[in-house]
Amino acid sequence: MKKNTAAINPPLPRRDPYGALAMPVYHCAAYEFPDHQAMIESFTGVSDDPDYSRVTNPTVIHLEKVVKSLAPGARDVVAFTSGMAAISAATMAIVKAGKKIVTSRHLFGNTYLLFTRTLRRFGVETVLVDLTDLQAVKAAVDDNTAMLYLETVTNPQMEIADISALADIAHEKGAAVVADTTMIPFVFTNSKELGIDVEILSSTKYLSGGATSLGGLVIDYGTIPDFDFILRKDLLMNLGGYMTPHAAYMQTLGLETLLARYEVHERNARKIAEALRDFAGVEVCWPGLEDNPYHDLAKRQFGGRYSAMLTLTLPTEKAFYIYIDKLNLVRRATNLFDNKTLAIHPASTIFGTIDPQTRAEMDVSDRLIRLSVGLEDADDIINDLKQALQ
Repeated sequence: MKKNTAAINPPLPRRDPYGALAMPVYHCAAYEFPDHQAMIESFTGVSDDPDYSRVTNPTVIHLEKVVKSLAPGARDVVAFTSGMAAISAATMAIVKAGKKIVTSRHLFGNTYLLFTRTLRRFGVETVLVDLTDLQAVKAAVDDNTAMLYLETVTNPQMEIADISALADIAHEKGAAVVADTTMIPFVFTNSKELGIDVEILSSTKYLSGGATSLGGLVIDYGTIPDFDFILRKDLLMNLGGYMTPHAAYMQTLGLETLLARYEVHERNARKIAEALRDFAGVEVCWPGLEDNPYHDLAKRQFGGRYSAMLTLTLPTEKAFYIYIDKLNLVRRATNLFDNKTLAIHPASTIFGTIDPQTRAEMDVSDRLIRLSVGLEDADDIINDLKQALQ
């Protein structure tokens, strides 16, 4: 089946006694076993029967299996309570004290702080390098590098690096390639073919459908020894962070309409980018524009998909305060890929606890506004953006 058909018609593990078409929400903590042997097999992983909802839940397992079926070459998928929980767990499954991470300064704010602040307390070094400079990456990655980490489209800088080239450099030194693919839905990218060992995404975004729930997914492509065991049997068991059954239910439903919704998201993004690109004093950044420096690379890596996020850079820092408060239809809110169009000033919010010098090094401009393009009529979104600009 094609992906949109498979997402809508995944097989259920058992026939529901009432004939429900959707996987029910198993909102319970524990499960009864017919005998002691069945209990042993569940707790030791011999069977797939759930034992305790902190680590196994039928509704969550169903979401994991549907995602796995849509990610070519995936060995396993583990669902977490948030994107940051997924990033933290995947990183800790790969990196240990004395090893180092090579990544970019162009990272989501909390990911940057996780690598540069939190993990340093546990003896992990993070080296920041320009991932679009392959010679600089080669110089940074050595035999002590455990992981090369990247965002496939950086947030909010909209930078795109050559994933296959980075993977070749990392794998030559035995380092794992871990990629946050939140910005373009995973169903459009063959991550394993590009050389990604572990894929991470915030399922709060495109998957949930209308920002209904929080979640994060780790997709394991089976190329790192013991990764799956450490992630599930060590970190998930001992640290927690498993997705809730209600969130899994909402995101399974969201997955059914993901491809249809994304078509509208991106079509609207294109119309907005083209409508505002010639507006005096405004710089529009969206990789779908042919003159964008990352256009050709995005087209090759993501199958002609360019994300439903774009940025506007205004003439002055003061202009943003006036502009963002004049928006009427567009909501002043964080999050990405809600059904509603959202605007935020990253420098003063998401990156607001990071000092100005570091923000400048991360290329988070005080003049930049991030737009998450929603599903409203494109003309209505454009009219609101233009009236605020005027």
